Amino acid sequence: MTLALAGTGQALAKPAQCFTTDDGHYPCDFRATDKAGSFIIRAEGYPTFTVQIDSFGAAFVFADFGNRNVALPGPYHRAEDDRACWVNPDTGSRLCAW
Repeated sequence: MTLALAGTGQALAKPAQCFTTDDGHYPCDFRATDKAGSFIIRAEGYPTFTVQIDSFGAAFVFADFGNRNVALPGPYHRAEDDRACWVNPDTGSRLCAW
């Protein structure tokens, strides 16, 4: 878990339950990165995902595999059926963090 230093503006990572289309459900750490709603999810043995909000309801997603950081095809849109999820309408990929 990431610890925030006083006055740095970094948020603490919070335990969460994550889901990706490729990996299914798994425990993870969730950390908000800005006031727009961007966030990072991390878990040992899984890629680190960064969801960068582009505009209301739209985001770009990056997957860090440890040896390379990949921009996933996008954009992703906030799911209407579960606001904790982001979906790529072209690929059907889904990423969620509760």
